[in-house]
Amino acid sequence: MNSLRNRFGCFCLRLATLALTVAASEASSDTLSIGSKRFTESYILGEIATQAAQSAGQQAVHRQGLGNTAILFEALKAGSIHIYPDYTGTVARELLKTEATDLESLNRGLQPLGLGVAVKLGFNNTYALALPEATAQARNVTTIGDLARHPDLRLGLSHEFLQRSDGWPGLKQVYRLPHFPRGLDHGLAYEAIAAGQIDAMDIYSTDAKIAKYALRVMTDDKRYFPEYGALFVYRLDVPQRFPEAWAALVTLEGRIDEAAMIAMNAGAELGGRSFATVAADFLAEGATEPRMAAGDGWLVQLFGPDFWRLTAQHLTLVFVSLAAAVFIGVPLGIWAVRRPKAAQPILGTVSVVQTVPSLALLAFLIPLLGTIGTLPALVALFLYSLLPIVRNTHSGLHDISPQLRESARALGLPAGARLRMIELPLAARPILAGVKTSAVINVGTATIAAFIGAGGYGERIVTGLALNDNGVLLAGAVPAAALALLVQALFDRLDRWLISPGLRG
Repeated sequence: MNSLRNRFGCFCLRLATLALTVAASEASSDTLSIGSKRFTESYILGEIATQAAQSAGQQAVHRQGLGNTAILFEALKAGSIHIYPDYTGTVARELLKTEATDLESLNRGLQPLGLGVAVKLGFNNTYALALPEATAQARNVTTIGDLARHPDLRLGLSHEFLQRSDGWPGLKQVYRLPHFPRGLDHGLAYEAIAAGQIDAMDIYSTDAKIAKYALRVMTDDKRYFPEYGALFVYRLDVPQRFPEAWAALVTLEGRIDEAAMIAMNAGAELGGRSFATVAADFLAEGATEPRMAAGDGWLVQLFGPDFWRLTAQHLTLVFVSLAAAVFIGVPLGIWAVRRPKAAQPILGTVSVVQTVPSLALLAFLIPLLGTIGTLPALVALFLYSLLPIVRNTHSGLHDISPQLRESARALGLPAGARLRMIELPLAARPILAGVKTSAVINVGTATIAAFIGAGGYGERIVTGLALNDNGVLLAGAVPAAALALLVQALFDRLDRWLISPGLRG
């Protein structure tokens, strides 16, 4: 038993060392960290910035698909990323709560935070509402104001647009719209409108799918939406810390017009090309065409060059957080049994943590820990792992027969020896079941970590959602499901190895 504990301890130590190594590499002061939001255009612009910096000899990493504006902004303020692409209207309305969208006003508002905006890329990607051309003709809808005459139209809007100060709340008030829209992922909304499940949606004016789905973009007749000129939001120390990379980024000023951006979006969404390939072609040629990528087949996509990197990241997230939860959760369960007054607060606290939505917890941990990536993901997974372990430890020890406890006392064993030699072995099976439950849950929950740049199989799932590409999505979901089954099988085998036949019976 002591040998087993020593081997398990060494294994956990190695996992912890691996996690610290990953976290240290993420926080390297020599690496320019570039973020992007979770939609196609932001992925592409992030890749263009990353490759431009790398071409100047700068070590740069792209933290792709980090969620919405709030998460990117918190990561930028915390120094977890150094720069990310955004839009003048978003910075003004959403971040600074102002109407002015000129660079001077934006920089004046951001300067106290140690941030700034620069390098206007050359195109305007405004918000708009759109509906199928056939519906627009049948209902005689040409402007957003016309929607007020058709309260029965079903609106499907992206979740961020529903909450933004420059999104639905203000639009509804200005146009006096009576609708109650559904929240949909932006990429899925196009499929929903094509299937007739919704009648209208919010779009970006450079979306490649507007023409594909024959949508009519409604005129903003009251000029509610401001200018959304694409640019970079950056930390003010970037030009001094990364001068070569900054010089390369400055050369992008004015190089991307609206047609070029639509073509790049089409290359990724309709042509099946990777974000990195689209960005590389633009930097080499100055433009891209939405040609089809060579079909490699789904198995090649599944075992692509990023497979082992994502597998290592996913395993690190699952097992490092699980090891920490075991070392904390088992003692908490023991404490809850030994101190009955503490049982309810302990079990209640770990139960409440389990009810917190994962994305909300991750968003909260970013400013709390001052970083994105592996560390907040590990903390979140650790917290989610506690409930099954604490509860099963408590119930396993609590359910031991009082006669067995009295027998142990009659032998004259001290409390520590009774716990180590009798009580924990008797409760080993429910404790191990709790660890197994936490491990399987962690495998699935770890996919959410991709939203804050922690990698893992969720990186493919997030990309697949952004592109509405079922192949890419399944290339992330299938390995995650297979890993969950493998973990289940491994713990079943561990149960047969560790637990004596008498206790199993």
